Amino acid sequence: MKGLLRKTGVFAVAIVAAVAGWLAFFPPELLKVGDGYAAKIVCSNVFLAGRDPQVVLAEDVQAPGHPLLKFVSVSVDRDEQAATARIFGFAAPVKAVYRPGFGCTVTAGGAMEALAASAFENAPEGTAAAPQSPDINWPEGGKADIHQALQKLADDPDLAGPGMRAIAVVKDGRLVAEAYGRGLDGDTPLLGWSMTKSVTAAIVGLRIADGRMDPEKANLLPEWSGDERARITLADLLAMQSGLAFNEDYGDVTDVTRMLFLESDMARFAASRPLEAAPGSSFNYSTGTTNLLSRLWMQTFDSPAAALIYPRQALFGPLGMTSAVMETDASGTFVGSSYMYATAQDWARFAQFLLENGSWKGRRLLPDGYVAFMRRPSAASGGDYGSGQVWLQENGIRAGTGNFPSDAFWMLGHDGQAIMLVPSLRLAVVRLGLTPSRTGYDVQKLNAKIIEALD
Repeated sequence: MKGLLRKTGVFAVAIVAAVAGWLAFFPPELLKVGDGYAAKIVCSNVFLAGRDPQVVLAEDVQAPGHPLLKFVSVSVDRDEQAATARIFGFAAPVKAVYRPGFGCTVTAGGAMEALAASAFENAPEGTAAAPQSPDINWPEGGKADIHQALQKLADDPDLAGPGMRAIAVVKDGRLVAEAYGRGLDGDTPLLGWSMTKSVTAAIVGLRIADGRMDPEKANLLPEWSGDERARITLADLLAMQSGLAFNEDYGDVTDVTRMLFLESDMARFAASRPLEAAPGSSFNYSTGTTNLLSRLWMQTFDSPAAALIYPRQALFGPLGMTSAVMETDASGTFVGSSYMYATAQDWARFAQFLLENGSWKGRRLLPDGYVAFMRRPSAASGGDYGSGQVWLQENGIRAGTGNFPSDAFWMLGHDGQAIMLVPSLRLAVVRLGLTPSRTGYDVQKLNAKIIEALD
């Protein structure tokens, strides 16, 4: 009996030691980040894109390679329209809840009360047009006018890269090539990650056109009054030169992962960061900065409901982007930094809108010159980034080098999302995928080949 007790005690000590070692390597907060990420990705892909939850878990959550995520399990409640993730038993489960028209939100501790439900319930119906007919040419419909040479490049697996999910090429206002990954098609909404930042910049431009925002305005938030952060202007935020500290490293529990997967009010979290440089003096690419922009433009409305419907009324509806959904955090603020889903054709419609300098079918939506402002080099970035949430280089290759025209600019997002826009060529190339940077894939090879084919 004593021997059995001794063995049991040794076994218990071993278990405790193993758990302690596990928690040392994967602390509880990191487990919660992993759970939040898994719940959010599965929820959005199931309820927005209609994909199988176990396929999403295997391909989107676990396959990219983080060792922690191999141990996560996700359950989907279709009646509640929610996904719950849990990594073993060492962390409380995290839930993401879906609301029609607003996508999925990670709830703080699973509390439904955090979802600002009354604002969503009172939001009026959107004004988006009916789904586009496959028999009518893009952009009014979904039919492509295929350019054989460009289609051949889009179909090239080496140029498309590993994990490619969609490619759409627009030339002279027409969709001239498109390709899709296994199990996906033109009706599948895909996550743009940080390409969403450029959409947020356009929404800010719409509010500037409405006379409700001013790029030179300072004293932006009450919590900044009385300190140096009051000097930050809207233009500083748009150009990622606010001077606010923000750690954008996705490999651990940092500012960006804490904000996206643990915080119920992302803009408030970003606003709490201290200054690390004088406003306007230093470039710091920050996902938190764009969520501050979302909070600011939403505050220009008299009610949350009016702000929640604005992207559909003022942007997605006029452009015919019927699939586009921008998701919110639990406080009801759009996560304008990261969470917009749309089909490749709808991402291409937004690109065409920028190619047309913010006009659509002859109707000006953005202020005259605003797109030129967006791609004007910001001094603090050394020419890598524009003044309005777009990039002027990708993978170290700047506009104006090689065969890339000087007016080229890019919308870029995590895991291989990229849109190249070249106004002088009336060209946009959309490439969406699940392609972690460790694969070494370079979308510029595809872009360069497409430009070369046009020459």
